Amino acid sequence: MILGLVAFFTALPFLFPFFIKPKIYDHSSFEKAIYSLKIKQADSIDTFENRYPNNRDYKNYTSSTASNYGSRQLKGELFYFDPNTATTAEWKKLGLRDKTIVTIQNYLSKGGKFYKKEDIAKIWGLHPDEVDRLMPYVQIKLNKPIYEIAEKTTEKADFKKAIALVDINLADTAAFIALPGIGSKLSQRIVNFRDKLGGFYKVEQIGETFGLPDSTFQKIKNRLTIEANEIRRININNASIDAMKTHPYIRYPIANAIVQYRTQHGNFIAVSDLKKIMTVTEDAFSKMAPYLTVD
Repeated sequence: MILGLVAFFTALPFLFPFFIKPKIYDHSSFEKAIYSLKIKQADSIDTFENRYPNNRDYKNYTSSTASNYGSRQLKGELFYFDPNTATTAEWKKLGLRDKTIVTIQNYLSKGGKFYKKEDIAKIWGLHPDEVDRLMPYVQIKLNKPIYEIAEKTTEKADFKKAIALVDINLADTAAFIALPGIGSKLSQRIVNFRDKLGGFYKVEQIGETFGLPDSTFQKIKNRLTIEANEIRRININNASIDAMKTHPYIRYPIANAIVQYRTQHGNFIAVSDLKKIMTVTEDAFSKMAPYLTVD
């Protein structure tokens, strides 16, 4: 009996396949499941695109699109306008910032004008992209011609010349900016140079302004004049070295020489006595003489 059971369990592993049939894997069912998933995915995409039509190209998002994010967006409505008469509300409607609008109003209040549409590029604080955006819509209507017709007589002939005169001793930076080729920096340098000199006594002195190209000076020369001819003078009989050395035409070497000569020889009788000082050349004397006095 025991031997029979041992023999049965020993043979059992070999008999097992005859009693249990192996399960055959159905590949067709797997393929059907995959196909069903694909259909569901396609349906979900169509549903998203139908619900959000503006996002149909979301899969085509590129790095170039991302790089444009954060770039300054120009705002404002575009319409035809005259920069000489545009109101604050109109400038705001065009998209300008409050500070830029104040700059424009200050310029116009001081007598400045926009003569051609390109002049808006001179507005301090107006970015180049804003200039490009506004330029096509600028329409300037001047009540008066850009140039006033002035009739002048010379010994050779009578002629008419169109000029808009700027008094270089009275003009502010806005008046100089209105001249062709003169921006905010050059206009400020002209005014600073005039203040250090004590006023201009001839138009040609404008050409000595630091950074002003001679070609630009020649363009504006015929539009400059001097009506207010009062200039600030220095008394060489009592002025100190410090008071004289800051003048563009005198500086320290000549200022020191004037004081040393005065100490040794007494007061100057006339301004022309400066020619007795060796360091004072004829050219230097002719430039600074109008700013000196012995009174």
